[in-house]
Parts: sequence; structure tokens; C-alpha cells
Amino acid sequence: MIVVGIRFKPAGKIYYFDPTEIVLAEGDGVIVETARGMEYGTVVIAPRSVAASEVVQPLKPIIRKATAKDMRQVERNKEREKKAFTICLEKIAKHKLPMKLIDVDYTFDMGKIIFFFTADGRIDFRELVRDLASVFRTRIELRQIGLRDEAKMIGGIGYCGRPLCCASFLGDFKPVSIRMAKGQGMSLNPTKISGICGRLMCCLRYENDLYTSGELKCQNCQKNCEQQKPPQVGQRVITDEGLGTVLRVHMKDHTVKVQLESGHNVNVPWSDVAEPDHES
Repeated sequence: MIVVGIRFKPAGKIYYFDPTEIVLAEGDGVIVETARGMEYGTVVIAPRSVAASEVVQPLKPIIRKATAKDMRQVERNKEREKKAFTICLEKIAKHKLPMKLIDVDYTFDMGKIIFFFTADGRIDFRELVRDLASVFRTRIELRQIGLRDEAKMIGGIGYCGRPLCCASFLGDFKPVSIRMAKGQGMSLNPTKISGICGRLMCCLRYENDLYTSGELKCQNCQKNCEQQKPPQVGQRVITDEGLGTVLRVHMKDHTVKVQLESGHNVNVPWSDVAEPDHES
């Protein structure tokens, strides 16, 4: 099937649509129909052929390429969202609801306004919805989101000094576990392995496959070479300074920390250690 990939947010999930006969290129603005109504999106994957099994049916068509008039509508909606945000804050304070407003999103055709918020538990916002509907005269949806989604919408700078991955390029959140941090030899101090959202940092997944597979690809042939495999933690090895036990494997710099029989610890390249022929 021929599909085109569309994003509705800068780092949002990519959805497939049918380009029909419209000539599209990466970066083009388009108008499509979604479950929320008419929406404006941006082409991030130019038309290409994919297996039918990768497509969620029915595949909706692109209605049209965005015009100058459509772009003006998008800009007006952004101004309306700012005003709606202020009004909703006032209504939340009026009803004394324990919730934090994060973002407001108008559909392109202004058929619905979605208010995103966070809260510690369930919130009875029925009176708030009625109040907002009387002001905006359109469909109102209040959607409770998690802390990761809040960080993605607001954005910020991570501990690495770069913009947050979730707000920059991650379309979906992948599961992250404390086992990933432990396997990479990182400190298990929550303040050092948690992002600004308070959850485990998404980047813990980036090198996890390398650590769990225990294999590195040769720089020359880019294949998993037998001599590139590191020793395992707890393995008995021979170093230039004597017999010892592997305490830690440093995948990044290809070294191992070995505790010698003398009691001293040494860091040596794993290519310089070998398994003993026999043990006394």
C-alpha cells in the first residue's frame, strides 16, 4: 500500500494516511479527517510503499494540501488556545479543583476543545465542563495525562544539557526499568537516573540492547565477532598482574574491573584478559 506519514505535534506519534492522487513531500502541511474531527498535520514521511500488515485499516485519505487560508486558520487557533487556557485556569480556581492545567488543543475546524491536565487522583469535573461549554459553545473534552506526557508537552532541558528527548523526537514512550540502569552499571540513586518528569530517563533504553546482548560489532566488518565478546561478571580470568575475578564490565570503553587474588582491583582492556586453562 502507498501511505504517507503525518504528525500533528512536533514530536508526536506518526499516523499513516492515504495520499490518494495528491503530490506530497516531506514538510508539507495537510488537512485530514481524524476521530477528533478535521485536523492540520505535517508530512514527516513522504509517500512510500509499506506492507498492508503495517497499516491500521481503514486507511483514511488526505483531504487536501494545506492552503494559505488553512495556515491562517491554524494561527488563529493558536491564539484561541492561549485565551482558552487563561479562561480554564480561572474556572478551575472558581470550582477549587485539585488539578493542574497543562495544555489546550483546538481541532482545526474548532469543533472540539481538548484540555489536558494532571491530578493525583480522579477529578469530578462535570461542573467545570458545563461551565466551559457555556463559554465556548462547542464540544469540550478534559483529558487527564501522566507525568511523562506533561514533560513532553511542556518541554525543557535534561540533565545532559540538551532538549528533552520526548519533546524533540520520541513519538512514543517505551517501557524503561530499573534493571536497565543496573545492567549499565549506573548509580541507582533515583535523583541520578530520573528525568525531570520524575520517572526513569527514557535514554536508559538507548544502549540497553548492547549491554544485554553482551556483544559488540566489529568496527571493520560490522558483524558480531567472537573476539569482541566481553567476559562476564563473576568470571575467573588471567591478567598480566595475575589471576582474578571480573567485578564489572565497562562496555563503553571496552574494559573490565578485576579483583586480583591479592585483593587489589585493576581496570584492564578485556582483550588483555583470558580464561585460565585450569584452576588449582
